[in-house]
Amino acid sequence: MAETLDRLLEHHGPGAKAIVWEHNTHVGDARFTDMIDDGSVNVGQLARERYGRDRVALVGFGSYRGSVIAGTEWDAPWEEMPVPPARPASWEDVLHAAVPKGALLVFEAGSKELSAWRGHRAIGVVYRPEYERYGNYVPTVLPERYDAFLYLDETTAVRPLVPAGAELPEEMPETYPSGV
Repeated sequence: MAETLDRLLEHHGPGAKAIVWEHNTHVGDARFTDMIDDGSVNVGQLARERYGRDRVALVGFGSYRGSVIAGTEWDAPWEEMPVPPARPASWEDVLHAAVPKGALLVFEAGSKELSAWRGHRAIGVVYRPEYERYGNYVPTVLPERYDAFLYLDETTAVRPLVPAGAELPEEMPETYPSGV
């Protein structure tokens, strides 16, 4: 993905800009998570290294509770699942207490106020609500992993964009829903 981004920016010229929408695990700078322990890198880290922190804005998302569409494992059918209240002392729990209606937090580089390592909930294609107590959280320094963070106290599962009553194909086309 990082190489594709490089090629697109090069193709569109020196003034080109891009927005890349990815899961927090891919867009947040890996150096400020436990991914650094096993030498993993991600697009957020590579973008900051290649283009400079002042030319990249990494934005993360999180919520305290709600529901999500996910599978219990890779290739499992999707289902609506509850997202229980966040684990105590996690970033989502701290933000629930500080800004209970939600907020967009924009961090200054080197922000010390929120520099603690805390668990940050990870929900993706696979989600296991029963692991909330001991899993599903990535140790994170929030204002270093992201430049901004959109916190919503409660979320509602999204639904695929298909006409009412239409049957979903067994596998969505790679370019779904845009068709581009």
